[in-house]
Amino acid sequence: MTAPRLTPLAARLPDTVPFVGPEAQERQLGRAFRARLGANESRFGPSPRAVAAMAAAAAEAWMYGDPEMAELRAALAAHHGVTPAHLIVGEGIDGLLGMLVRLTAGPGDAVVTSLGAYPTFAFHVAGYGADLTRVPYRDDLEDPQALLDAARQTQARLIYLANPDNPMGTWHDGAVIEAMVDALPEGSLLVLDEAYSDLAPAQALPRLAMDDPRVIRLRTFSKGYGLAGLRVGYALAAPALIRAFDKVRNHFGMGRVAQAGAMAALADQDWLTRVRAEVATARRRIGDIAAENGLAALPSATNFVAVDCGRDGDFARAVLRGCIDRGLFIRMPGAAPLDRCIRISVGTPDDLDVLAEVLPQALAAARA
Repeated sequence: MTAPRLTPLAARLPDTVPFVGPEAQERQLGRAFRARLGANESRFGPSPRAVAAMAAAAAEAWMYGDPEMAELRAALAAHHGVTPAHLIVGEGIDGLLGMLVRLTAGPGDAVVTSLGAYPTFAFHVAGYGADLTRVPYRDDLEDPQALLDAARQTQARLIYLANPDNPMGTWHDGAVIEAMVDALPEGSLLVLDEAYSDLAPAQALPRLAMDDPRVIRLRTFSKGYGLAGLRVGYALAAPALIRAFDKVRNHFGMGRVAQAGAMAALADQDWLTRVRAEVATARRRIGDIAAENGLAALPSATNFVAVDCGRDGDFARAVLRGCIDRGLFIRMPGAAPLDRCIRISVGTPDDLDVLAEVLPQALAAARA
């Protein structure tokens, strides 16, 4: 019997995934988590209008979804004041990142990101054989100047930056991003991940021309809109780049239920406003719980809070294990010095009651 006939590149790749899901951890533990505060999902749920639209569309699930996603793209275009030609919809930002890397960075091409930034991007870069350069964060923020310097040195095809940032929750003023775009090296494309834009202050969002060929902006329905289970993301860019996605995308990858849910969620901006208020309240409570335990919460413009455990990564990992062992699902950054923190998604009052109970116990166990 022969081994799988993988390509040389695939055979060299490690057997890893960017994230271990909470379900896998529950199976390992043999019990369900008491509170699920690790995946940056919206515990406040989707708009009831979106739920109703998905329920109605379920009866039509025997049909494939519109491969052009014309209605959803038209609604998004109207929302952002652009044309549908400036938009591509895909299977979450994760799926769009994979397509983008496939389109723009092949074996040996240089790509730049931050050490500790969203790991799915690095996963795709490795999968297509490009060479990844990582630069450190600066003061718990991604460092635009270091990214630009590395891009010039390597002649990078892509520069990845998330604003607001995951895993730290920090953010740059939009003017900083605008200046970064103006300073991009010739031939570099800025991949601006704005997954948390719906929850960020207005000043965090740059004012960029959608026809600018130097940048692509990525958005999602998974965070503020509460539709992580549907996997609906979209990208905004110059039409020439958007057209290129048709060369590689899964044309039937977005089902009818997902399209209906996303359109209804987008139409219910009152629900998004309510979620923003709930997120702000929960962020404050996480900060209070951290302070009660002698820890410092970093300022956040997202639906999670990074909490500095005050020591090194080994200590923070011990705190993380203590929380998981006690039924609280959270995560943490994977690279030093960011890994001195744990990352806690916002949740309902009941969820945060579990955090308030478990965190001091996990800290005590880690210190012991």
